[in-house]
Amino acid sequence: QVQLVESGGGLVQAGGSLRLSCVASGNIFSINAMGWYRQAPGKQRELVAAVNSGGRTNYADSVKGRFTISRDNAKNTVSLQMNSLKPEDTAVYYCSGRIITTPLRTDDYWGQGTQVTVSS
Repeated sequence: QVQLVESGGGLVQAGGSLRLSCVASGNIFSINAMGWYRQAPGKQRELVAAVNSGGRTNYADSVKGRFTISRDNAKNTVSLQMNSLKPEDTAVYYCSGRIITTPLRTDDYWGQGTQVTVSS
């Protein structure tokens, strides 16, 4: 089995910063893309940022220039540095990974989510 565990959420004032981290563990052969999604109350889950195994990144327009995603392939971790936070960034943030396990099978895995609250 594979587990993704997030950490780093919390409460911050508008304009502040938070750093989210996620570590994948278990029966992992390799990891393709890793990313962060978020879901605010009453809204659909949306992609925030993603990074593939080659380091190419993709960001939602709403976070470009404020958030930075990074990954450590050796440690199976992905992080999200969030700066200049806004109240509209308030949501539960989920880590996701497209992971190849042994035998060679690819599935999408999700963490349990971590709450980020930005006060105005």
